[in-house]
Amino acid sequence: MPLWQMRLLFDEQIPISVIDHFPGFTCETVHGLGWSGVKNGELLRRAAGVCDVFVTLDRSLQHQQKISSLRFGIVLVRCRSSRVADLLTLVPAIVSAAKSVPAGTLVIAEA
Repeated sequence: MPLWQMRLLFDEQIPISVIDHFPGFTCETVHGLGWSGVKNGELLRRAAGVCDVFVTLDRSLQHQQKISSLRFGIVLVRCRSSRVADLLTLVPAIVSAAKSVPAGTLVIAEA
């Protein structure tokens, strides 16, 4: 899928300013959609209509939810912290993971 068509949804733990570093993608945030505080199961249900890839820092997500039934992929970002400076070092890894993750699977982006 061309990048200009790929829709990324960033979970609420990821600072909004990070999405400025994903040109060529259509980016949304959980916060921007008014979904802050929505529990993971409901959040993933809602995400099915708005993204091709869900980007999160939530390491427990893969153990709490049935990912194989999702119509989008998940990129789990393993980072030292959720600080913008730390996350920006992983932008290339996140982009690579987002471009390759099939629906219903989770891939890890890390340094």
